[in-house]
Amino acid sequence: MKQPTPTAPQVTVLLRSIETSPDAAGKLLPLVYDELRAIARDRLRSERAGHTLQATALVHEAYMRMIGSEPTNWQNRAHFFGACANAMRQILVDHARRRDAHKRGGGAAKASLDGIDAADSRDAELILSVHEGLDLLRAEDERAAQVVELKFFGGLEMNEIAEVLGASERTIHREWSFARARLVQLLGDKRSSDE
Repeated sequence: MKQPTPTAPQVTVLLRSIETSPDAAGKLLPLVYDELRAIARDRLRSERAGHTLQATALVHEAYMRMIGSEPTNWQNRAHFFGACANAMRQILVDHARRRDAHKRGGGAAKASLDGIDAADSRDAELILSVHEGLDLLRAEDERAAQVVELKFFGGLEMNEIAEVLGASERTIHREWSFARARLVQLLGDKRSSDE
């Protein structure tokens, strides 16, 4: 029997009690597992056959990074899913670096960010480029960086991002357009200064 979709207050209450209640983390995972697995499946859908990173492993590793590491003062559901997207980003970036370590370096072509909204998770260079640009973008606009994390690395749709961030879908579309354009500029500027 499928579990009902948890409400934002249910998730928030459990998140806030994780530090004081030892069983809160165990109660939280079943509430958010289906949603986290859907995000992970979406991110890994276009991976090559025989890929070693599976959705279940991505969910569990991301969850352990978020819940099992340093104590976090979780503010709400949006904070949790933002951290989830960031954890998945780090895992995918680490995986891309390991997988394509022999392709990077002198003479390797830099990925184009023109097709960022149609990201193919097989494109390790694109994953690494977005990761690199995200840190630069975050220094300028934290919210735009959150939108990129949730869209590109979290695999959320615009309406889901709007719900998580407590904004209108129209606002999220504007922020996504800005973030894409700014990432292209930031990475172009960084590449020019590296040459």
